[in-house]
Amino acid sequence: MERLFCTELLIGKEKVAKLRHAFVTVVGIGAVGGFATEALARIGVGRLRLVDHDKVTTTNLNRNILALDHTLGVPKVEAMKQRIHGINPACKVEAMQMFAAEDSLEKVFSQRPDLVVDAIDALNPKVQVLTYCHANKIPVFSSMGAATRTKIHLVKSGDLSKSQGCPLAREVRGRLRRNGIKKGIFCVYSDEPVRKMPKVVNSEEDDYERGRRRAKLGSLPTIPAIFGLTLAHHAAEHLCGGF
Repeated sequence: MERLFCTELLIGKEKVAKLRHAFVTVVGIGAVGGFATEALARIGVGRLRLVDHDKVTTTNLNRNILALDHTLGVPKVEAMKQRIHGINPACKVEAMQMFAAEDSLEKVFSQRPDLVVDAIDALNPKVQVLTYCHANKIPVFSSMGAATRTKIHLVKSGDLSKSQGCPLAREVRGRLRRNGIKKGIFCVYSDEPVRKMPKVVNSEEDDYERGRRRAKLGSLPTIPAIFGLTLAHHAAEHLCGGF
């Protein structure tokens, strides 16, 4: 396939074929998840299931690859589906506009994926997804906190049990331990100290049909993109058996 000509030159036909036959579920199509999903589409993953309940809003414009004037108000999963169609029409994309949580996981994972990318920014649903994947032996690649970070060289990756300096990772580790999970979750994180941010009232445009209201956090376009692309790189490498 000419679209993947340069990828094939680098990793070979056999690995490109493995990616083409792979099925990945991405949970959370925000700033991190959007970049991760696009990279997976561009590298040739043949089937993607996208899960997110939210719509594109103006506050996404500084960092979300989906956020454009003409996508404002569009469900993120639908905007991503259309974007992937323009990148790789052969990719089969399923858009699920729903909140991933304990009561919906059987539907989210109604067909077992080869791999899951977790880009959820809410603690309880993240732990629930990670617990489900671990219990069902589904490889999962997870993003920890990217907001408030500014130092590219402090972005790290590895087993969650070895992560340091990230408050979200610390909370997730503790809750997973209570669920009997001590290792086996790959994550991208930053050990940059979290800077204190002024509390900002949530915008009326935000959709809180599910989950608790959370204060807005400052973010750059670059760090979430690095998180997402790093997740996609390691996920693709896992799917094809190494680059």
